[in-house]
Amino acid sequence: MKLALITIALLALGFAGIAIKIWGKKDGKFAGTCASQNPFLNKDGEACGMCGKLPEEQDCKNPELES
Repeated sequence: MKLALITIALLALGFAGIAIKIWGKKDGKFAGTCASQNPFLNKDGEACGMCGKLPEEQDCKNPELES
C-alpha cells in the first residue's frame, strides 16, 4: 500500500510539473519542438519529419507547429 501511494504521488507531481510548464509558456507551447533543431536527434542534417524544415532554415514550415 505504501508503494502504491508513493507511486501515485510521484505521478501526480510529474503531471503537475508538466501542467505548470504549459501554463507558464506563452500560448501553452513548448519551444524547440522541431526535431531538425536538435543535433543529438539529427546527426545527418535531415529535414524535420513533421514540417520538412532543414536544420539551417530558421522558421518552421508548418505554422500550426511553430513555437
